Amino acid sequence: MTVALSILDLAPIAPGQTVRESFAGSVRLAQTAEKHGYTRVWYAEHHNMPTIASSATSVLVGHVAGQTSTIRLGSGGVMLPNHSPLTIAEQFGTLAELYPGRIDLGLGRAPGSDQTTARAMRRDPRASDQFPQDVMELQAYLRGESIVPGVQAIPGAGTNVPLYILGSSLFGAGLAAALGLPYAFASHFAPDSLYEAIALYRRDFTPSAQLAEPHVIVGVNVITADDRADAVRQFEETRRNRVRGMLTRGPASPEYTDQQVDAFLITAEGRQIANMMRYSAVGDPADVRVFLDDFVASTHADELIIAHASRNIEARLRSVELTAGAMNGVTV
Repeated sequence: MTVALSILDLAPIAPGQTVRESFAGSVRLAQTAEKHGYTRVWYAEHHNMPTIASSATSVLVGHVAGQTSTIRLGSGGVMLPNHSPLTIAEQFGTLAELYPGRIDLGLGRAPGSDQTTARAMRRDPRASDQFPQDVMELQAYLRGESIVPGVQAIPGAGTNVPLYILGSSLFGAGLAAALGLPYAFASHFAPDSLYEAIALYRRDFTPSAQLAEPHVIVGVNVITADDRADAVRQFEETRRNRVRGMLTRGPASPEYTDQQVDAFLITAEGRQIANMMRYSAVGDPADVRVFLDDFVASTHADELIIAHASRNIEARLRSVELTAGAMNGVTV
């Protein structure tokens, strides 16, 4: 089964690692993805998270674009209510002029942070209500057909940077369908509404100047290793770390041991958090191929956007290589 493979990169900061080292890892990841035929790499806007360095998304896109040649790069996504549409049009218009034909603009409406951080960004709590209008304003700037009299995005106007709507609920699916835009569902961490959302999107899709037919991208966690047991070990470590991050809030929070996290995971609340990683392909290349083939068959996805979840950069790069080989029938 043929499906486009792409990557979601949060520029993770591993224990003992600096932000600069994280960015160097992101460059290596994109270069490896380019070498092995991935379609695109996206970076997600998050704020005030000590293990994620992709907050200044457009800056990171430009940095990586300057050290790659052909792979598409973009946001997965920019949280548009945190910004003015004009500012984002100028940022991504600049990128499109510097790296023509390689820039994507994925858009979400969540804050990408907690409420306190949202206030620090001067975010209006009602900004999310304006998301559909902001998307249309942004799209008009990029087309050079501004709907704000007397205001043009320079750079930006006429670049027609392709837009993608990101979501984990029916709202985003409906908006993407109404505007005739590609839709990316965040099933790598919010799996519950996946099938209902993509069914609604396909049913209600209206063709647009950007897109004639629906295009569905689904998120999935992947850890592919040469050895199945090693992949399982990496996944357990990654899941524990994710749960630990949710349990640890603020400087006075206690440190949780692996044993405490494992005990929490068998509680009702722990199982609910573990369910966030329901769509995870873990194992050797053959295992991962079976999982991803089944996932594509059940969702009819046009594209997989893969969060290679290994915490160690070398393991993450190996997962990128092995996954591409498994899906393309190539020994790596």
